[in-house]
Amino acid sequence: MFVLDDDLKELQAAAREASQQILAETARMADENEEFDKGLFTQLGEAGLCGIPTSEELGGLGMGYLEYAVALEEIAKVSASYAVTVAVNGLPQIILSQYGSRAQQEKYTSRLAAGEWLGAFALSEVNSGSDAGSLKTTAVRDGDSWVLNGSKMWITHGGVADLYVVMARTGGPGPRGVSAFLVEGSAVGLTAGKKEEKMGLRASPTAEILLEDVRIPYENLVGKEGEGFKVAMSALDSGRITIGASAVGVCQAAIEVAAPYACQREQFGKAIIDFQGVGFMLADMAKRTEASRLLVHKAAWMRDQGMDYSTIAAMAKCEATDASIAVTTDAVQVLGGNGYTREYPLERYMRDAKVMQIVEGTNQIQRLVISRHIKRNYKPE
Repeated sequence: MFVLDDDLKELQAAAREASQQILAETARMADENEEFDKGLFTQLGEAGLCGIPTSEELGGLGMGYLEYAVALEEIAKVSASYAVTVAVNGLPQIILSQYGSRAQQEKYTSRLAAGEWLGAFALSEVNSGSDAGSLKTTAVRDGDSWVLNGSKMWITHGGVADLYVVMARTGGPGPRGVSAFLVEGSAVGLTAGKKEEKMGLRASPTAEILLEDVRIPYENLVGKEGEGFKVAMSALDSGRITIGASAVGVCQAAIEVAAPYACQREQFGKAIIDFQGVGFMLADMAKRTEASRLLVHKAAWMRDQGMDYSTIAAMAKCEATDASIAVTTDAVQVLGGNGYTREYPLERYMRDAKVMQIVEGTNQIQRLVISRHIKRNYKPE
């Protein structure tokens, strides 16, 4: 599990090569100009990187989440923005594979897995972020249709996605009144609102989504009515593994800039890595990165084995994304003034890392999940 076999090494090398060829040349300018290129996403799909855990029958590679994590780390080393794009595009595939009807799977999954369509996940609202069960967007049955009204906030791929999985209220208050729906990006009444101007992940578009009398077929209900919150949480458990893997990629990318610099940069007649103040900093960066990678791989392996992985996924996401902030901050410090400039990519890595502590459930929510698990296991009878 913790040592990559030959097949995983081959996938890792292929993902590394494809990411470099497709993304490396434009990564810096895409960040500076806040530009998302859907064509690059399609190229990642053509390289087989957009449907790794989706079954071959539904157009994917039919691999596991361990393979997915390994590939995402390589993508994130080049562009965290596009790693998140691939990860978020995977959420509708997860949902369709677990809860979708055969017709829904055949219509949408292969397009998403191939990178022909871009998927999005629409749960959060202006007043329901961590408290997602309090969402206000509604879906009302009208004959053979559902009519959706409301708005969604902070939607990755908002305004550019071809398919949204939208959580909307069909019943009473609380999580049990929520259902999940497939809404195509071309649906009449679905429009993009404010595009967010972000600190990091600037090549990954994030926008508000407005739904005004959006009419969709009845069969676009995913799973059963009232199952939407369960659908969403199941997807987020998987998404925490992918965000954790992306964070590990950012950590590794930062080390691969800082470590060679510290070996070459001399002060007082010797390489700065030979000073404990710098060498120990790099040692901490390396151990936190490796520990995070192992935890992400364990969560992915447990998912692949059909085990209960929810708590481990929360641990992996929390630790890896906290590590990404610590590692990128220290990497900037190793380079000193150079690290603070755009001549080196470390300032971008540091900005990209921050949001990973927030998306797919804040790290405070992850700690809540973990602490509840501890209470269940250790509370006296």
